[in-house]
Amino acid sequence: MFDRKTIRRRRLALAGFLLASLVLISAYVGNPASGLVGILARGTQAAFSPLERGLSRALKPIDDLAGWVHDSLRAKSENERLRAEVARLRRELAEAQIQLHDGRELARLERLTTSAGFPAGTAPVTARVIARSPTVWYSAVTIDRGSADGIRVDQPVVAAGGLVGRVSSVSPHTARVRLITDAASAVAAQLMPDGANGIVRPSVGDPRDLVLDFIQDRRRVKPDAIVITSGFDAGGLASVFPRGIPIGRVTRVDPEEVELYQRVHIRPFADLGQLDIVQVLTRRPTARVGLAQITGARQ
Repeated sequence: MFDRKTIRRRRLALAGFLLASLVLISAYVGNPASGLVGILARGTQAAFSPLERGLSRALKPIDDLAGWVHDSLRAKSENERLRAEVARLRRELAEAQIQLHDGRELARLERLTTSAGFPAGTAPVTARVIARSPTVWYSAVTIDRGSADGIRVDQPVVAAGGLVGRVSSVSPHTARVRLITDAASAVAAQLMPDGANGIVRPSVGDPRDLVLDFIQDRRRVKPDAIVITSGFDAGGLASVFPRGIPIGRVTRVDPEEVELYQRVHIRPFADLGQLDIVQVLTRRPTARVGLAQITGARQ
């Protein structure tokens, strides 16, 4: 057991410690910079400052590496986001350009099939060209409509501008179209406004040039005359092409052949080398087309 002196000394020491603590706290609150606590704090800071600077220098490469990794990850994420945004904008631009192109082609087709000179009541079915042979580019194309859509063999096919050809074979969902530039093609045609008749065939060596042969009319054919399908009907044998479909425009007449038959060169209205959207005329026309209508429609 502690004696009374020992207890008293300890109480006095505790009281002295508490009193000293109160004095130090009061001094710091009253003047923290110049007080004893401030002096002790500055001394501690001065003592540990070299160590702090050393640790800071030692840890700086680690901090820099961590910052570089963070910035790199953020830049990579931003780069991926920007690439995705660019890809999305490119897709939208391509879709908009396709829609604009298709809209223009359909508008031109509508102007053709609803013009005054075009045969009425033909019930056109719109189709897209999905294939063509690279070796016989101007011979035939395949379209994405078939017998399930009302397509039949020998139905005429038109594109923006004029005649393209006729259906040569059909499957349920596709059809093959023989172009008027195919070597075996022959179309009964008529010159406007004079009415001279002949047969349109492809020119040898130039797929963009058609030739109108067997014109016996003595009147000289002039450049820029319009050529249409004649739609002849003789003895129950009718042309697969109804009368009034525009074919092309006269570019020149071979001078050496004007004595017997006039050989007329024609540039087709339809761009047969760049076919995309076409229409198949699935019905025979409901009314015959007059010369005045045809001539007026192409002027």
